[in-house]
Amino acid sequence: MESAKVLFLDRDGTINRDIGRYVSSREEFILIDRADEAIAIAREAGFRIVLITNQAGIARGIVTPQDVEDVNDYLNELLAERQTSFDRCYYCPAHPNYPHPEYDRFIDHRKPSPRMVEQAIADLREEGFEVDRSASFFIGDKLIDVECGQRAGLKTILVRTGHNEESLCEQHQIFPDHVADDLYQAVTGYILGQPTSRD
Repeated sequence: MESAKVLFLDRDGTINRDIGRYVSSREEFILIDRADEAIAIAREAGFRIVLITNQAGIARGIVTPQDVEDVNDYLNELLAERQTSFDRCYYCPAHPNYPHPEYDRFIDHRKPSPRMVEQAIADLREEGFEVDRSASFFIGDKLIDVECGQRAGLKTILVRTGHNEESLCEQHQIFPDHVADDLYQAVTGYILGQPTSRD
């Protein structure tokens, strides 16, 4: 089985700007500076790109699964302009405070649970790839992203874009392996300097 290294990415606040509400359309999806370049560089370095995102706006009736998937399609269209893409996206539509008969069964997939990461790893294994967790990273802007990555056995990077929960991580004594100003700095200033990221 072929070994694979994966960059697991939160979406809102990490790749695109946090606009203070759920992103429901292409018009509301605005890339953070150089985020697309960061993804292109990571893929060029041999990483698979997997998005892991909570999208509780679905259970709340604010956005639909089709909205989320259309925005993801738009992201890949933007990435295509840099001759790159993400491989897949896993999103949790559920929220414990907003019961929904269709989505409640996914509640235990919600970050900080590592269930979506584990599902991605299992799916890659089905395709003949064994994820090397020691060479893989989870990047996000929230405490739950750091916790999710740690629970999945990944290296973690907190970015200061989006919610920037650096102080919250300190309060909860959950420390990422690295803190970066943004996704571009995380990839170029930290990940590419790791021995495990070199083929």
